[in-house]
Amino acid sequence: MSNSKKSCNGTRKSVLQSAMIAIFSIAAFAPAISMAQAANDPGHWAQGQNAAWKNSTGLCWRSGAWTPAQATAECDPNLMAKVEAPAEKRVETPAPAPAPAPALAQFQTRKVTFSAEELFDFDKAEVKPAGKAGLDKLTSEINGVNYESVVVTGHTDRVGSTRYNQNLSERRANAVKAYLVSKDIPNNRITSAGMGESQPVTKGNDCRGPISKTLITCLQPDRRVEVEVTGSKEVLAAQ
Repeated sequence: MSNSKKSCNGTRKSVLQSAMIAIFSIAAFAPAISMAQAANDPGHWAQGQNAAWKNSTGLCWRSGAWTPAQATAECDPNLMAKVEAPAEKRVETPAPAPAPAPALAQFQTRKVTFSAEELFDFDKAEVKPAGKAGLDKLTSEINGVNYESVVVTGHTDRVGSTRYNQNLSERRANAVKAYLVSKDIPNNRITSAGMGESQPVTKGNDCRGPISKTLITCLQPDRRVEVEVTGSKEVLAAQ
């Protein structure tokens, strides 16, 4: 009997001790749980004066009420950086400005020189077939630009009388003008003039000696017809 009583007393004592331990454990945790539930931040558990309750790795404990709207800088720095970062501004590339129209008010002169031998037979003022090819090419270029005027000027060498050379240069300039008009160059935009021997290309000492085939050949640059076209600077420069 004595041993049975001792056994029962021991069992009761153990049960009582276990119960006491459980009561003390609950009492120890109760303040913390109460403190966490009373926190002002509904998205995270807190302790003390609203201090975030974190685990051993430093992460905040989220409550069941947590949503992205409950994010804080302390507990959700990565999420807050995405929310607070300013939206990237889209820069619109302006459309390129239209190219300016050609300045038609600006003009320049383009001069084309034809040798008299290319256009005429000796001492003649009728444009020969071989010479028309060069004038045809010039005509196609003139008709393709915005021009203001065309000036045809005839020149001779110094062989012969001044009066005769003046007359020959005028007749040759008029012949070239008439041909260009026949190729659709407006008559009111083209003029002609003869300069005779007054504007030679050669210099006084270039060709010397009596009249001969050698002298005539030397003076060949002086015998010419010049055609000057005044038109749009941009278009003429491309020709």
